[in-house]
Amino acid sequence: MQKIINNFYDKVKDLINKDEFINSIMEIKKESDDLFEDNICALLIVDELNRSDYHFSKISDLEPGMESTIIAKIISIGNIREFQKKNGNKGKVVNLEILDKSAKCKLVLWDKDINLINNKIKVNSYIKIINGYVKNGLNDIEINIGRWSLIEFLEDDYLIKNDLKNDKLISGKILEIQPTRPFFKSNGDYGFFTSIKIKEKNKIKKIYIWDEKVKEIQKFNSGDFIIFDGIVSKNKNGIIENHIESNSIIKKK
Repeated sequence: MQKIINNFYDKVKDLINKDEFINSIMEIKKESDDLFEDNICALLIVDELNRSDYHFSKISDLEPGMESTIIAKIISIGNIREFQKKNGNKGKVVNLEILDKSAKCKLVLWDKDINLINNKIKVNSYIKIINGYVKNGLNDIEINIGRWSLIEFLEDDYLIKNDLKNDKLISGKILEIQPTRPFFKSNGDYGFFTSIKIKEKNKIKKIYIWDEKVKEIQKFNSGDFIIFDGIVSKNKNGIIENHIESNSIIKKK
């Protein structure tokens, strides 16, 4: 462990002395209620001093098996669920949805990390996930916080500074609208889902439409020219899908 910390310090030794570096580690540990180990705190200090070697990834580029660092906005927080581990102990898990300029995906927090909710992790707050582990979830890819991962909390005005939003626009002629189908959500509620195909220039694109937006699409017919504003892109097994959700706009061209 000490060797790892020394390696981190070597990256910033021209900016901060060793005692200050160690004291900063202790302060971060205290602020996080000892949630982060010494080496993770050292990584955070190096990152704050802009000497981190970590490459930032876009959500749309994430693939299962990757360990990636991303910056994203929290757009929803699910219910905390309890489960029994193989060793008989109780565990906790919660799913969050996060969004960057390219797409959105699920962020999964386990056990002690859940304590960050209502303390620092809130809807519409911005986070940096360092060394998150990417895997296949139930419906899409998800990022998990592992032993060597770190969550950094960004300023409230990060959106203003970086224009972090998803404003993709697609337009074209409707070729077909599939029948509406119901589905059950993880919280026990039910929702509605459909998909349509449109022709945009010379390309045929499939659009997935959810919940209240399903009612809106029923106002249109095959042959209508339509505009989708605020498309949400998702990476599913390496294929980028286009989704229309509550914040998206549907209008006739």
